Amino acid sequence: MDNQTPEKPPTPQPPQGPSRMSRSLIGWVVIGGLLLLMMSFITNRGWEGRREISIYEFWKLVENNQLVGKIIIRERKIEGQIDPNSPLHKKDEPDGFYVTYSYRADESFMERLLTRLNQHNPPAARPYIQLEGWWESVLPQLMLVILISLLIWFLVFRRMAAGGGGAGFLGNFGRSRHRVSTPDRTKVTFNDVAGIDEAKDEVAEIIEFLRNPRKFQRLGGRIPRGVLLVGEPGCGKTLLAKAIAGEADVPFFSISGSDFVEMFVGVGASRVRDLFKQAKDRSPCIVFLDEIDAVGRRRGMGFNGGGHDEREQTLNAILVEMDGFDSSDQVIVIAATNRMDVLDPALTRPGRFDRQINVPLPDLNGRYQILKIYISKVKCGPDVDLNRLARGTPMFSGADLAALVNEAALAATMANKEFIEQDDLEEARDKVRWGRARKSRVIDEKEKKITAYHEAGHALVQVLTPEADPLHKVSIIPRGSMGGATFSLPEKDRYLYTRSYCLALLRVCLAGRVAEQIFCGDVSSGASNDIAQATEIARKMVADWGMSEKLGLMRYASEDGRIMLGEIAGKEYSDNTAQMIDEEIKALIDEAYRDAVQIMQDNRDKLEALAEALLRYETLSADEVNLIIGGQRLAKPTMDDLLSREHARGISDAPKAPDAAPKPPQKDLDQTA
Repeated sequence: MDNQTPEKPPTPQPPQGPSRMSRSLIGWVVIGGLLLLMMSFITNRGWEGRREISIYEFWKLVENNQLVGKIIIRERKIEGQIDPNSPLHKKDEPDGFYVTYSYRADESFMERLLTRLNQHNPPAARPYIQLEGWWESVLPQLMLVILISLLIWFLVFRRMAAGGGGAGFLGNFGRSRHRVSTPDRTKVTFNDVAGIDEAKDEVAEIIEFLRNPRKFQRLGGRIPRGVLLVGEPGCGKTLLAKAIAGEADVPFFSISGSDFVEMFVGVGASRVRDLFKQAKDRSPCIVFLDEIDAVGRRRGMGFNGGGHDEREQTLNAILVEMDGFDSSDQVIVIAATNRMDVLDPALTRPGRFDRQINVPLPDLNGRYQILKIYISKVKCGPDVDLNRLARGTPMFSGADLAALVNEAALAATMANKEFIEQDDLEEARDKVRWGRARKSRVIDEKEKKITAYHEAGHALVQVLTPEADPLHKVSIIPRGSMGGATFSLPEKDRYLYTRSYCLALLRVCLAGRVAEQIFCGDVSSGASNDIAQATEIARKMVADWGMSEKLGLMRYASEDGRIMLGEIAGKEYSDNTAQMIDEEIKALIDEAYRDAVQIMQDNRDKLEALAEALLRYETLSADEVNLIIGGQRLAKPTMDDLLSREHARGISDAPKAPDAAPKPPQKDLDQTA
């Protein structure tokens, strides 16, 4: 016979009181009644529909017998009504009035008032003394305090109490606002993550610990409790954390650092305790703290000189909870940030976030693998070249590549295409990086000519400079805030910058300004971005990379280039050295400018041909630029030809107007007569 556990009898439920809806209705009725009572009390005091007059005007009305009805005399206020037919009464003013005076109405005041009223037979108004007790002046304020207290209790504390006692006095405000993703709901694995293979290898032991914790406990090893993912925005930190939970098949608790901060002091710390309590109850699991720099900034950096504010309380609670893990707790805390430099040192010490994993921007192969993942989710044509697209997207993050594929899909859908083509991906790449093409923008012919020579100068110097990156295309179609653009196509990712390559970049940056000055006879503000970029490159060459013979192998830049409150970075060199740095930067830029001028003068006909082609076609690929430099003509329609074809096609596709009804024959005037 099988032993069966007897079922427990049902727990008797206590008798339920009024429903929540009925209690809420009663509360609102009570608050509304108090509000109406207070308004009625204030209204009955006769303060509405009256204007204030001076005591001099009051005695003048009394002497002229211009008052009617009762004159109500309070302790420090007189109220009455002016005769509507009085010449002293203005039509646009109310009849009622009140007078405020600083002294109290005593017997001498009453005798004086009666004497002046009795001078008229009969008097039009009679005084009426209304005693005002202390409670009449206190009651409105008391009712207002009661009303505000009821509102606070009803709207805040009552709702917090309704959330349960788990979070103490704060109730629902102290509960964590995290989101939980269970393995059966969302399944993100390492197959969905690409371009960060080294980071995936570093977290492999964490996945193995969550799968089999006894394997690590056998030798007495301690798995890192905290993992800090550091990288630029969009590199895949959140996706990597989800993939760790998916590979380990454990729940995933996610919350942002800003969700801990609230206007009530102590709420953030309460939410931290509630989050870790729920995580321990559902271990093994992963707790992901996104943007931890929102609460984990270095303490003592506030305006109050290190005051103990709400953010510091939250940070202290996180530190305490991470110290409170036992060897049996199977909870891994993963945090993400792109501001490693501002984190408190207590967070990154051993025992807390002691494992720091860098999540870099993907390289050429990484971009190719990421594009393969996103391209597999859409329909693509046979002409799609992912290798070429990966080469043309340097410094793109995983989020940028996802946006690129999505923009290409949207563009193909709007064009009623069956699949995505390479042109859609190229246009989406330019849109994500530089903005949407503003083809409808009306440009003056003179500005268009300046832009054409400017971009032709960039393209020519880039093609004729062997150390520069290969040219991809050049366009004078405005994008975002730019009037035109010259796009390069790097053959590889660069991790080292040689001096010759930096000088080539300077020549390409300054080539647009050189072309404007030589061929247009004037310069424009279109080179502002080029000048800023050239100055930044030259400054790094001199101050960071030791590429100046005059200054030698010394670093003159600040540590991170950031100025933080409480740690304002200052220069660590003399004014004479600063002057030398500026002189070396100017010397590099002047040298690159002279080289660009020489290239322009030696290839004047080629640049004019490029500018003329840009005015005709607006966009040229690298192959077309090489053909023009080689002296060949392009066999493709110009922009005017394309617009004429579109206009003709629109006319032919337009519905024809219906034939007009035949007009009746007109009779001869002689016949009608």
